[in-house]
Amino acid sequence: MLTYHYIARNPSSGEKVKATIQAENELAAAKSLRKEGLVPLDIYTGSKNIFDLNGKLQRINVKDKVLFSRQLSTLINAGLPIIQALRSVGEQTTSKHFKVIINEIVANVEAGSALSVAMSKYPKVFNQVYIALIQAGETSGTLDTTLERLAVQQEKDADVMGKVRGAMIYPVIVLCVMLAVVAFMLIKVLPQVQILYTTFPGATLPIETKLLLDASHLVIKYWWLFLLIIVILVIVSSRWGRTPTGKRFFDNLKLHAWPVNSLFEKMYMARFARTASTLVGSGVPIIRVLEVTAQAVNNVVVEDAIKRAIEKVKGGKALSDALQGEPSFLELVPNMLRIGEQSGSMEQMLAKVADYYEREVDDAVKNISTIIEPVMMIVLGVMALIIVAAVLLPIYGLAGSGNIQF
Repeated sequence: MLTYHYIARNPSSGEKVKATIQAENELAAAKSLRKEGLVPLDIYTGSKNIFDLNGKLQRINVKDKVLFSRQLSTLINAGLPIIQALRSVGEQTTSKHFKVIINEIVANVEAGSALSVAMSKYPKVFNQVYIALIQAGETSGTLDTTLERLAVQQEKDADVMGKVRGAMIYPVIVLCVMLAVVAFMLIKVLPQVQILYTTFPGATLPIETKLLLDASHLVIKYWWLFLLIIVILVIVSSRWGRTPTGKRFFDNLKLHAWPVNSLFEKMYMARFARTASTLVGSGVPIIRVLEVTAQAVNNVVVEDAIKRAIEKVKGGKALSDALQGEPSFLELVPNMLRIGEQSGSMEQMLAKVADYYEREVDDAVKNISTIIEPVMMIVLGVMALIIVAAVLLPIYGLAGSGNIQF
């Protein structure tokens, strides 16, 4: 029995009722409420707020999902019934939020739902790739093997994403240090130069020093406005980035912005090949494979290319021919696919493509670090030179005019 929170309406009075009820699943809870003369509006487990189980703040750790897949695979392979295996894995899970989700899945499976259907109620936890593979495993009777494939696929994808994020962190840190140095010079150092000049009648500041002092005064006086503008820009760009237009803009930028475009191209190829290899190996039909991978790549530009390929495959073309010439796909992908189609080893060829591009992502990360480091150092040096010149030139000017005696 599970504890459900519910919101219901009393038809006789029109009032809303909030309370809890013990039931096997949501359907049983709804039936009990109707027997009591209430109209259920919402039934859920846990607390219903911004920390909702399906919300962003309660996303399940990749390691927890990998462990869940591996343990469930082992128990099913050992001959345990699916419900008993799920209960056993749920008991061993350390994440309390994941534990609640697993208990919900158990309740739904006990009520007659397929495992894939029960999992599909939690799209933030189990994505389209996961659901498609579970469906294939249920159909073919190879659920244990499918779950093991899922664990490997999740680990590989998380590893690639970790490397990409690592490559992006370094330039962000350097940029923050640069901005901090500039802010310190503008707020603390340059005003001292102005104070020094006021002690010498008739002394004139160089134009570059005047401009930086004006900037310094603006920062000191309106720092809150600059901070507000930055916060607004971050919020607006973040929200716009989640709209179809904004997502397309940023996804297109990833594929064309030097020097990160090569890194993202290879990452998407690795993700496409790894996901497709896992799906093909589990017996998923090729059209469904493409539909799932289109969502799994998480880039609308590459997704559009896959959707165009789907239409060509439906028209009778081979997948390698359908992807040939697509600007979002590197040449190796259709070439290796062609070999796989001819030899009947598409799964192995896709796995080799994924392995190759995962290694290429490693090299791309190293190359980006090699390129960005000197570029950032040069930019930082130029900015420091401008500020130091603005500080020292007035002093040398005073010394040359005889106002300062050494």
